[in-house]
Amino acid sequence: MKNTANNITWHCATVTREMREKQNRHKSVIVWFTGLSSSGKSTIAHVVEEQLHQMGCKTFVFDGDNVRHGINKNLGFSREDRKENIRRIGEMCKLFIEAGVIALTAFISPYREDRNMIRQMAKDGDFIEIYCDCCLEVCESRDVKGIYARARTGEIPEFTGISAPYEIPESPEVIINTENITIGECVAKVINYLSERGIINRNLTRHRK
Repeated sequence: MKNTANNITWHCATVTREMREKQNRHKSVIVWFTGLSSSGKSTIAHVVEEQLHQMGCKTFVFDGDNVRHGINKNLGFSREDRKENIRRIGEMCKLFIEAGVIALTAFISPYREDRNMIRQMAKDGDFIEIYCDCCLEVCESRDVKGIYARARTGEIPEFTGISAPYEIPESPEVIINTENITIGECVAKVINYLSERGIINRNLTRHRK
C-alpha cells in the first residue's frame, strides 16, 4: 500500500532506540513465530515472554486473533488481505523495537514473500524468524476448537494447510520441533538463541530489581 500523501515528514525522536535499549539493558528485536494453526506458536511465544519478563525485559506479544479483533478487523483471509495483515503487523513491530521492546509475534504468516517483506522492512539482525515445525496430522489432533474439521468440510475457506498453502521457511534463524519436544525445551531453545546473539544478558537481568 503506497503512501501518496505529499505533506508527511518523518520526525526523529530525541530519545533514541539506543538510549531506550541501554535503559532496558537489552536489545530490541522482532521475534517472529510462524507455523501451521495449532503448531504451538502462540503458546510458546507467551511462555517466552513470561520468562523474558521475569528477567526484567520489556516485551509484547502480537497474537494473530487479538490483532484481528482490533487494528486488522476489516481484513479477511484472501491472499491480498493476508499480505496487508502481515504488513500492518510489521509496521507495528518496527515501532515497538524503536521503543526498545522485544516484539514477539504469533502468526501463521504462510507465505515466504510476506515474511521476507517484514525482514526487509527491519534493519539487519532485527528480524528473527522462528519456525514451529509440526506436521499437519499432529496439528489437527491438537485442534480442540474443531477448526480443521470445519475447514475440511468447506465451512472455513482459504484455511492454511487445507485449502490454502503454507510455505515452509527456507532459512529461519531458529527451528523448534514442537511435535517432538516439550514446550519447555522449545522455550529454552529460543531463550538460548537470544542470549547467544547478545540480545539479552542473563547475568544482568537475573539480578535486576
